Amino acid sequence: MLHGLIKIWFQWVDQWGYFGVFALMAMESSIFPVPSEVVMAPAAFWAAQGRMNFWGVILAGTLGSYAGSAISYWVAQWLGLPIIRRYGKYFFFSPSKLTLAENWVRRYGVFGIFVARLLPVVRHLVSIPAGIFKMPYWGFSITTILGSGLWCTVLSWFGREVIGGSPQLLHSPEEMVRVIKAKLLWFVAAVVALIGLYAVMVCAKSRRTSPSVSG
Repeated sequence: MLHGLIKIWFQWVDQWGYFGVFALMAMESSIFPVPSEVVMAPAAFWAAQGRMNFWGVILAGTLGSYAGSAISYWVAQWLGLPIIRRYGKYFFFSPSKLTLAENWVRRYGVFGIFVARLLPVVRHLVSIPAGIFKMPYWGFSITTILGSGLWCTVLSWFGREVIGGSPQLLHSPEEMVRVIKAKLLWFVAAVVALIGLYAVMVCAKSRRTSPSVSG
């Protein structure tokens, strides 16, 4: 089933151009399991062939990501936590994933929204707890746009470089996703290291500001 879906999504980018990139990245930023690699990478390759503009692809992907995230934010805020916990499993949103995203937002706040756009799994779920816990919308929007823009730029660059030297990957979306994810490993590791550094700084700051308890 997933193989068939990937083929369809791949064709959307090919046939619909910027709108296909926008629509699929909107889906990827909500609850639908659309691999962003299969959207941005081929679009960047075709931009390099003159069929689209490279920066236009990045803009379409960023706006699509923001649109999907905004919809998830407002729907989650409207539905509330009890309903999402009860019915989320029917929409690819298991309780374990909800807990992961919930803990992420509680721990890292607005900064976490930015970082989440650069990480697998958390990326397409983090808007839901942000809406449930009523994170300030402008802060959510700015960090979502910045994080999504950076992710789309990285994916587009990788897509252009990887497929540019291996155009046969266009005929095997699953292999293309595998190759790009392998090449993205160091980038993701750097993001994880950034999160760890941020967590250490927050922890150290909280200890400094905590009132001392006399025995």
